[in-house]
Amino acid sequence: MAKKTKAEPATMAPTGAPRMLEHYVTTVRPQLAKALGRDNPHAIPKLEKIVVNMGVGVAVTEKKYLEEALGALTQVTGQKPIATLSKAAVAGFKLRENLPIGCKVTLRGRRMYEFLDRLVSLALPRVRDFRGLSSTAFDGNGNYSLGLSEQMVFPEINPDKYTRPQGMNITLVTTARSDDEAREFLRAMGMPLKKDGEA
Repeated sequence: MAKKTKAEPATMAPTGAPRMLEHYVTTVRPQLAKALGRDNPHAIPKLEKIVVNMGVGVAVTEKKYLEEALGALTQVTGQKPIATLSKAAVAGFKLRENLPIGCKVTLRGRRMYEFLDRLVSLALPRVRDFRGLSSTAFDGNGNYSLGLSEQMVFPEINPDKYTRPQGMNITLVTTARSDDEAREFLRAMGMPLKKDGEA
């Protein structure tokens, strides 16, 4: 008699486009096409990838903090991060070459839009004394970087599990041709950038 095998539960794949992607296609793209005077949808700025990076300097002496950072970054982004290694030896910091001292994740597609949605609508409003993001943190090629001083602003993070505050850098890589185009694009996507001249 053949053995009965247990039926594997079907993994629930998310259906439908992410909210932020729908917003881009239905609202932002037509708005930018009009503002920039471009008919080709591929010439309109869009988000290419988001890179989230955590530098964990204390990992040189305390390995557990790097494991904590890896766990926190996995929870925040929904993707397994890779450890970043030191490039040079610095005796003053007890740092040897190729030592894991941080972690990073590169998000594309669905996860990228879902992360941006959570960043704009949940995490940034929870930052203490938040008055908007700098409108000048561009690199000259239409890419924007911002820093968060602690991971607790993301609601997925359990404050009892992660007691040590760990900051992160978030870089939004866009296809914009200039910083001004990227600024207009990110504002349209809901990024709370300060107006020019605001302190």
